[in-house]
Amino acid sequence: MGIMYDLLIVGSGAAGLSAGIYAGRYLLKTLIVQGKNFGGETAVAALIENYPGYIEIDGYDLMVKMKEQAKHVGAEFNEGEVTAITKDADGFTVTINGKDSVQAKTVILAMGSRRRRLGFPIEDKLTGKGLSYCTTCDAPIYKGKTIAIIGGGDSSVKGANLAAEYAEKVYLIARGDKLIAEPVNYERLMKRPNVEVLYETEVKDVLGEERLEKIILSKPVNGSTELKLGGLFVEIGAIPNNELAKQLGVELDKRGYIEVDPLMKTNVPGVLAAGDLCNETEGFKQDIVAAAQGSMAATSAYQFIETGK
Repeated sequence: MGIMYDLLIVGSGAAGLSAGIYAGRYLLKTLIVQGKNFGGETAVAALIENYPGYIEIDGYDLMVKMKEQAKHVGAEFNEGEVTAITKDADGFTVTINGKDSVQAKTVILAMGSRRRRLGFPIEDKLTGKGLSYCTTCDAPIYKGKTIAIIGGGDSSVKGANLAAEYAEKVYLIARGDKLIAEPVNYERLMKRPNVEVLYETEVKDVLGEERLEKIILSKPVNGSTELKLGGLFVEIGAIPNNELAKQLGVELDKRGYIEVDPLMKTNVPGVLAAGDLCNETEGFKQDIVAAAQGSMAATSAYQFIETGK
């Protein structure tokens, strides 16, 4: 029998760390299992300029500060990865790294979602060095530069509208022959003099040494398939990290995101969820939203321990 915790939090992004901070305020014995990538997508988001309290802060540094605060109020940390969770009579048995197990009365799933990657070998090396997956986070960094955004959906169109406020030139690279976006966003885009949409075009490679330098396109632009850029944003959707939710029988929506109520409860008693893994974000995946949901999930965990509901 492993150690019994009041709360076990899976994930160390804004949602999980915020949940740990609030759990500490409730005096819950809490363990946060960080997972493979501490800080989640935020930790590789480069400069963040829209988190309250900071004019600007590196994404990794923001996560470190949240971790320090969670530790300060008593949360324990494990740098491993949760590989299995099962429900039992006393709560939940959580397996870490395939071998170590602990017990918990409640669980918060905060594993987030992972941005769809392009699949190029150099992609990880260039992430945060001219290559980004969050236009909202990083667009202001590229003021006066030529950038490109990959994607043909509403998120890429909104990203292009935002980026056009800062960049000198924005290329929106769409694989299809049209953009699928909300009419208001599409209309705004069409009025942007510094945005050029490249239809029926794909990115065949990304190149750079220390930073992104250029991309290779499937067809030429201005006479060349090479396009030199100051920055590249990938807005082709996300994949929810829902494997543990499936193990527990947690209800998912048709896209694979966890169904939660306004208090971040799932259909499984004692299992809460918060952050980008949840359907409650409605596509607005921001640290401030994830942090708020983490605080709500911790509150619901406390109430469950106290009342069984």
